[in-house]
Amino acid sequence: MIASCHPSDLPSAKAFKELGAESVFENVPVVQKSDVVIISVKPTIVPVALGDIKKASEDSDIETDKLFLSIAMGITTKQLEKHPFLWLDLEQRKQTLGITKKLLQSVGTCEQVPEGLLDPVTALSGSGPAYIYVLIEALADGGVKMGLPRDLAYRLAAQTVLGAAQMVRDTKIHPGVLKDDVTSPAGSTAAGLHFLEQKGKQLIFIYTTYTW
Repeated sequence: MIASCHPSDLPSAKAFKELGAESVFENVPVVQKSDVVIISVKPTIVPVALGDIKKASEDSDIETDKLFLSIAMGITTKQLEKHPFLWLDLEQRKQTLGITKKLLQSVGTCEQVPEGLLDPVTALSGSGPAYIYVLIEALADGGVKMGLPRDLAYRLAAQTVLGAAQMVRDTKIHPGVLKDDVTSPAGSTAAGLHFLEQKGKQLIFIYTTYTW
């Protein structure tokens, strides 16, 4: 592995090295030494990074027939295709699909969606963790209010979210059904859900909708 970053971004350079990757401060060596190039910069930096590579390909014999994967938010395929060396025909895209899936599945779930759905996916999966952290914090705060030590409250809240998420993922049962399964008539869970229906759930929906 080889990774590039801005010369002033020393924390990233250190992190790359700790992962066992070669760390450099230029983009061209990354392309020269790699079969797969991941474009993982802020959207405004994409033209700069690709510009470096395009110029190098014109001035030297650098090969650009690599697999380029972009995880830059909001950058469309049409924008990337303005750089001719990134273009793959339909058959080439099919051939690289397996490699792409294997890479992404090594760090999480990989789902193939039409490009028009990438913005909602970014909002849900990219921004979603922040909302879950707020939820975990709120659950833990409730536990602390009732007398739990804070470190224990965080562990229990995190495990609760983890377990619930795994149930949804593994059973493929509708979340509403799972909710009903753990809600006893006139119980404490029912009382809490009633309050959320009145206040909290609406606030969460408004918060996420405006963030999108």
